[in-house]
Order: sequence, then C-alpha cells, then structure tokens
Amino acid sequence: MNPTLRHRLEYGAYRGLRGVLTLLPESLARSLGSALGWFAGSVLGIRREVVRQNLRIAFPEVSPAELRRLARRSWMHLGREAVATFRLAAETPESIRSRIDRWEGWEQFEARVAEGRGVIAVTGHFGNWEMAGAAVAARGIPVDGVATRQRNPLFDRDLVETRGRLGMNIVVRDEAPRRILRGLRKGHVAGIVGDQNVAVGGILVDFMDRPAVTARGAAVFALRTGAPLFVGHVVALPGSRWRYRFAVEEVTIEPSGDFDEDVRRLTQAHTELLEQAVRNDPEQYFWPHKRWKERTTTQ
Repeated sequence: MNPTLRHRLEYGAYRGLRGVLTLLPESLARSLGSALGWFAGSVLGIRREVVRQNLRIAFPEVSPAELRRLARRSWMHLGREAVATFRLAAETPESIRSRIDRWEGWEQFEARVAEGRGVIAVTGHFGNWEMAGAAVAARGIPVDGVATRQRNPLFDRDLVETRGRLGMNIVVRDEAPRRILRGLRKGHVAGIVGDQNVAVGGILVDFMDRPAVTARGAAVFALRTGAPLFVGHVVALPGSRWRYRFAVEEVTIEPSGDFDEDVRRLTQAHTELLEQAVRNDPEQYFWPHKRWKERTTTQ
C-alpha cells in the first residue's frame, strides 16, 4: 500500500512524539506516561464502561470504589508502558537485558530451546508484552512474533524495523501458519499474544471464572509439531526507571487421543496461568478490551 497524505501526517506526528519522549529523562517520561494514562481514563473516559464492566466480571467481590481505583491504576500503568514502548526505538539488546531484574524459569526455557524443536511462547496483554518478546530476543534467541499489520504502512514499517533491530522477526497473522512452522523447524521461538477475543474460529475456555472465546493457534501449533508450549510475561516493577520481572513456565497436559479436546485443555491450561498473573497484578492487565464479547467458536 502506498502511503497517503494522512499516513504521512500521522507518521510525522508519531516520530515527533517519539523523539520528545526519548529525549526526556527516564523518571520524567514515566511520570508523563502515568499522567497521560490517568487523563485518558479519568478525564477523557476512553472505554470507561468497558473497563468497569470487565472489572466487575473479573472481581465481583470487590467494592465499586476499589474497582474505580483499580481502573485508574490500570490506565496509569498503560500510559507508562505505552511511553516505554515508544522509547524502544532507542533501546539495545544490552539495555533491554539490564532492565530485567529477575529471570524466573529462564533455565528451563533455555534448555527447551536448545533441544532444537522450537518453542511456542504465549503471553497476554499484561505487564509489557512488547518487552517480553524483546527480552527473549535480547538473550540471543530468535523470536518470530505474530502481529497484525498496522493500517498506516509507514508506522507498520517503523515497528517492523524497530523490532527487527532488537532481534524480533515479525510474522503477519495471515502468514502465520506457514512461517511459524518454518521457524519452529529452525529452532525459533514463536511469540503469540493469545488472550484477546476472536470473532471466528476460537474456542470457549474459562478466564476469570467466565467463558471467553480464545484463539486456539498456540495449542494447535504445539500439538501438531511437538514443540513445548510456555506461558511468559514481563511484569513492571515500581521505581523511577523501567524495570521488570520476566517469568516463564511450561504448560503440559496428558494427551487424551482426541485432538480437539487436547486443544481445548491446553488452551485452558495456558489461559489459567495468565489468569494467575492477572490476579496477582490486576492493574497491569489491558482491561479496555472487550474480552467476553463474542461467542462464535469452532465448536
């Protein structure tokens, strides 16, 4: 697609904003991100009712006042991590590694990668999912991240270049089946953000004690190829600079002999691990998404 004038204006504004955010001292950039997130949620009221409804579903036992505080903290977290993502263009693999204070489960993950069959790594819209992929790539492991192509081709190309410089290969969702399989045969890690609602082709599994349509791709890849499946996330830590805890854990099930049932069980298992992480740090989840909306599944 050839960029239009609107695309060029949007991209120019993005580059200007990124330049300003990159030049700011880190503590000031974090504070600005918190303020922007608070403004988006509390003043502009972006998706306010969606966030409230999702939080009521996830935490029915929590008081309305506490849910409002949680919504506010979640927007502030989102603002901070959005600024961190803008600043990724100025990061290097070495600086990414220095931001991870703890690497939980890394030895097992690295050992499975060394087996050469490839690894499926599922994360969610939790913590900083962009940093999750960058952290794995920064340790010298090839990552093929599945992503949706951006509407603005200039912005899309910029994202691909930034992620590529950090060691991540971007796989467009439409090309994922073929390219992910090719990467797994080379021993790559397939990075999949697998927690959003899908309109068609998903399966129903429980998330936060309520059925939610969930993409089945991660489980299908793992079961068909024999590649191990891990759930990983990067949790933001408090402080004046961006610091994180990296955590990864392998997901296994006992095969039943029924492929569709095993896909459902493996999808449920990795969804439960994400749920545990969300319950531990609920302000770091992306609550503006309509997680429990669709009911169109493969079943």
